[in-house]
Parts: sequence; structure tokens; C-alpha cells
Amino acid sequence: MEPIQIERVQEKLDSFVNRDVYIHIETTNGAYASHFDKSSYNVGAYVRNASIAFNQAKIVGDGHSYRVGLKMDKGWIYAEGLTDWTMHNGNQLLMAGHDREGRLMVALQISETPFDY
Repeated sequence: MEPIQIERVQEKLDSFVNRDVYIHIETTNGAYASHFDKSSYNVGAYVRNASIAFNQAKIVGDGHSYRVGLKMDKGWIYAEGLTDWTMHNGNQLLMAGHDREGRLMVALQISETPFDY
């Protein structure tokens, strides 16, 4: 993976607009729970191979951390804290957010085909 380059990632996001795609999204301790005492809370979310179609995609950020929003007919999917990205197998956009120690905090992946289990 390499640091997010907003223009390149936006171009890849746009290539998935108005198409049936699969998403993978997950968070781990810290991604949305930095204000909790982590010794007493275990926070996370995981969705894999959800089939969706979105009609708008946008990446915004400050040069260090980015947020991606996918607008669907009946709602939104957001991932915040993304730092890195890559294309895998030519049809999978993989984005992740890592903490200062390199640990995964959040992931958002979009693919034309289902992800392996």
C-alpha cells in the first residue's frame, strides 16, 4: 500500500459509480472509539461481500487522514481515518487507515467480484 493520493483514489472511486460492486468495511479498536478507555471496551465492525451500488463517491481529507463517502439511493457508507491505498488484481480498490504503530484501524475495499474469505 502507498499513502493516499486524493486525485488517483477519486478517479478509482468514480470508476465504480452506478455499478453493482462488493464492499468490505471494518473497524478495530481505536478507529471510532479513541475517547473510550480501551481496557473496558472492545469496539469493531465488520462487513464483507455486501453487494451495493452507489451513485456518488467522494474522498476528502487534510493530507494525512481521509474520509470516503459512498452515496446510495437509500443511504450512505462512510469510512474515516483512511491513510493508504492500492489496487489489487486490477479490480479491487483497497483503502486502509493505520495508526502510528502501523496497526489497522479501518478498512474500506470495493471490488467488481466478491472478496475471498
